[in-house]
Amino acid sequence: MLRALEIRDMLIIDRLELDLLPGLNVLTGETGAGKSILLDSLGFVLGWRGRAELVRSGAERGEVVAEFDVPEGHAVHAILDEAGLPGGETLILRRVNTQDGRKTAWVNDRRCSGDVLRQLSEHLIELHGQHDDRGLLDPKGHRSLLDQFAGLSDAKSKVRAQWQAAQKAQKTLQQAETALADMRAEEEFLRHAVGELDQLDPQPGEDAELDVRRRLMQAAERVREDVSRAYQALGSDGAEGAMGDASRWLEGAVADVGEPLEEPLAALARAMGELGEAVSGVERCLDQLSFDPHELEHIEERLFAIRALARKHGVTPDELGGFAQDLRRKMEALDAGEGNIAALRSDAEAARKAFEVEAQALSDARKSAASRLDQSVMTELAPLKMERAVFTTLIAEETPGPEGIDAVSFQVATNPGAPAGPLAKIASGGELSRFLLALKVCLSSDEAQATMIFDEIDRGVGGATADAVGRRLASLAQGGQILVVTHSPQVAALGAHHLQVSKRVEDGMTLSTVRPLSQDERVDEIARMLSGDVITDPARDAARALLTG
Repeated sequence: MLRALEIRDMLIIDRLELDLLPGLNVLTGETGAGKSILLDSLGFVLGWRGRAELVRSGAERGEVVAEFDVPEGHAVHAILDEAGLPGGETLILRRVNTQDGRKTAWVNDRRCSGDVLRQLSEHLIELHGQHDDRGLLDPKGHRSLLDQFAGLSDAKSKVRAQWQAAQKAQKTLQQAETALADMRAEEEFLRHAVGELDQLDPQPGEDAELDVRRRLMQAAERVREDVSRAYQALGSDGAEGAMGDASRWLEGAVADVGEPLEEPLAALARAMGELGEAVSGVERCLDQLSFDPHELEHIEERLFAIRALARKHGVTPDELGGFAQDLRRKMEALDAGEGNIAALRSDAEAARKAFEVEAQALSDARKSAASRLDQSVMTELAPLKMERAVFTTLIAEETPGPEGIDAVSFQVATNPGAPAGPLAKIASGGELSRFLLALKVCLSSDEAQATMIFDEIDRGVGGATADAVGRRLASLAQGGQILVVTHSPQVAALGAHHLQVSKRVEDGMTLSTVRPLSQDERVDEIARMLSGDVITDPARDAARALLTG
């Protein structure tokens, strides 16, 4: 419910603080007093697209603040959570517009986008009028309105889930068919490549190992002679033999010399041990440098084959094994492709049939509900002096989608035998107002959470018909909140709360204001609506009669 509205420097409103109450709030005033400006300002803070020039002349910026009561369970809480905005049972929207057109919005003192405001507005305010393309006059929304009337939210959820499952199954089938076609197109390549890779059978790390062995073999001829000389110099014909001779000579002399030769002999023994390890290592190196020239040729052939195959397939040599495995999996998928496609095609067909079953059940429920809605609207039209009009909910088949298989449109004929047509095209202004009101009465639920605004929906009707319109509005407002902009004294008299819009001139500038009326002030306002600028006593008596009737 809209609890309060504060407007500063918007069009011809300099400052306005307005408290709104539950029930039927009527807004009256002379033509041009600024009633539409109030709605423009409310639309601005809700993020609706409207007129461009909103800031009052001479002001730097305009600002609108709207306060709503949103009890626990209200639909706006889910939107606030998704947007990461603070919640609570009070929702405060604030939006500022500067002279250069920049707009900034806040929700509960947190910055937000215009899109978030518009999402919130869908659950806060319903605007209905003769030229409203957001509400009942928009044929795109008629299906949702019928579903709301029939309480088909669960059935729609099932249809939407089955549609998504069918779409997913069909997409999986199409992807598998495309992949199989692609694999068939490269089947010859796959079989040749797999055979080539299987024949070579490259192993991880083999490229590096072969490269090391190749380099070693290439260097062996050049270095073997030097290593051989070193082996000769270190071996028994060289240092090792000389050190052995020295050791024997010293051991023969130690008996005569004694202690002075013990330390030299120990050092010589250690040196001979180290020398022995050196000789063994050089010997092993010589063994490694001994190779068969044919082995080098074989290593080079395999190394070059691995690298050539890696370049051919655009991978590194170490990635050839994994690449081969991928190709084998494609081959397996190709060989098993027809069987997989048949299974996926069966799944897609089953999902499609499941959707059709749920969609048909939803369609049957809609057709049943359409008859009830037609009867309800016709019942509401009679008190509105349109007992001869015909209202029909037309259901036609359309392309299947997440909402089912039905296109829904509201058709009317204003007189028996007259051709039926779309609601917005057949009815005149006054008739349209009454059709919209009857529809809204039928479609409104006891749990309606949004404030409803009717903008001059009673235009073109008067007398008993206007009284009937007012009584329907008052009934619709019970347990909720309705704001009606009206020129009808009959409707104004039935309001629970009466607000008057008026203009004044200050310092050469025209300003508009809105104020609540007392009971005596209501008499004068309704009398003005009855008689015009000059309020007469008979007009006041008539106004009192309307207020007490």
